[in-house]
Amino acid sequence: MIRFSALVLLAACFAFAAEEEHPTLAIGSMAPDFALPGIDGKTHKLAEYSGSKVLAIVFTCNHCPTAQLYEGRIKRMVEDYRGKSFTLVAIEPNDPEAVRLNELGYTDVSDRLEEMKIRAEHRKFNFAYLYDGETQAVSRAYGPKATPHVFIFDAERKLRYEGRLDNSQRESLVKTQDACNAIEALLAGRPVEVAHTGVFGCSTKWKSKSAGRLQEMKKIEAEPVSVEPVTAEGLKSLRANATGKVLLVNFWATWCGPCLAEFPDLETTHRMYRGRDFELVTVSTNLPDEREGVLKALQKQHASGRNLHFASDDTYAMQAAFDAKWEAGVPFTMLIAPGGKVLYQKLGEVDILELRRVILGNLPDPDYIGHRAYWAGK
Repeated sequence: MIRFSALVLLAACFAFAAEEEHPTLAIGSMAPDFALPGIDGKTHKLAEYSGSKVLAIVFTCNHCPTAQLYEGRIKRMVEDYRGKSFTLVAIEPNDPEAVRLNELGYTDVSDRLEEMKIRAEHRKFNFAYLYDGETQAVSRAYGPKATPHVFIFDAERKLRYEGRLDNSQRESLVKTQDACNAIEALLAGRPVEVAHTGVFGCSTKWKSKSAGRLQEMKKIEAEPVSVEPVTAEGLKSLRANATGKVLLVNFWATWCGPCLAEFPDLETTHRMYRGRDFELVTVSTNLPDEREGVLKALQKQHASGRNLHFASDDTYAMQAAFDAKWEAGVPFTMLIAPGGKVLYQKLGEVDILELRRVILGNLPDPDYIGHRAYWAGK
C-alpha cells in the first residue's frame, strides 16, 4: 500500500509536470506574435500595438471570480495611462470545454468568444479582449499560470515584468501596485525593480483538462431523478422559504413549449450554483394522474434536484396557495430570498442572464467577500 506521504509527493510531481508543460515566458524574451479574434469581430495582431512604448498583455477570463474582481482595476489602468504611450490587451486563454459546470459558481457565462462579448458589454470593457481558447497556441507561448496573469513589455517588446497586477484580489487590502510600478518604470526609462511575482487566481484551463468536464457530465446524467407530490400547504411553505438558501422556484408543465425550452438553462444554472447557498425547485402543474409523463420529462432533462408535482387537480387553488397574485399560466418563475422576500419573478420565459445576475447579486459571499457586491453593481 502506498503511504499518504507518497501519494502527496506523487500528486505534487504531477502538478509540477503540468506546470513544466506550459512554462512561463522568461524575462527578457521577445513578445511572441499572435493573430487572435477579438470581441469586436476583428483579428488582432501584435504589430497593431507597435506605436506604444509599453504593452501590457493580461491573460484573464470570464468565469474566474478573482479575474472578475480585477476587471475594474484593469479598466482603471487603461484610463490612468491613456495618452501615455501605453496599451493594454486582454487575452482569454481557457478552453471552454475544459471548464466544469461546478467551476461556474461565480459567473453568469463561461469562456467562449460569444460569452466574452456578453461580459465585455455588461461590464463596459475599455480594452481589446481576444480569444485563444480554440488552439491555445498563444497561451502556450506565454505560459499564464492563472487568471489574471500580466506580461509587460518595453518598446522593443522585450518582457520586463510578469506576474500579478497587485498583491491582493480584495482591492481594499492592496498595498503593492506591482504592474503599475513596472509600467511607471518603463515609461520613465528606468529598469523594473521587481520583474517577477507569483500570481493568484483560477488555473489556466488547458485542453488536457477537458476530460474532467466529460466526467462531470457523466456523473450528472447518472444522478437519480424523482418527483414528489406537493399540497397547497406545501406550496405555502415553499413560498415562505425557510431553507436559509436563495431559492429558485419554477412552475412548468409537460404540455408547455416555453417551459420545456427554458428547462435546460434552468438546470444548467442549478448545476453551476448548487455548491453554494442556492437551490432550484421545479413544480409541475400537471394534474396528479399525469405523474408518469412528468417523471419522464424530468428524466430527459436529468433534473436531479428537488422536483414537485401538484397533488390536487384544483389548479387555481394551488396557484393561489403559492402566490395570490399569480393568476395566469406557465412558465412562472420566482427567486426568493431566505425568509420569503421576492428577488425576481417572471411570467413567461426567463432571461437567463438577467436571472443569473440577480442570483449572483444575492448569494452570500462569506467565502469570497466582494463577489456579491460585484454582481450587485456596488
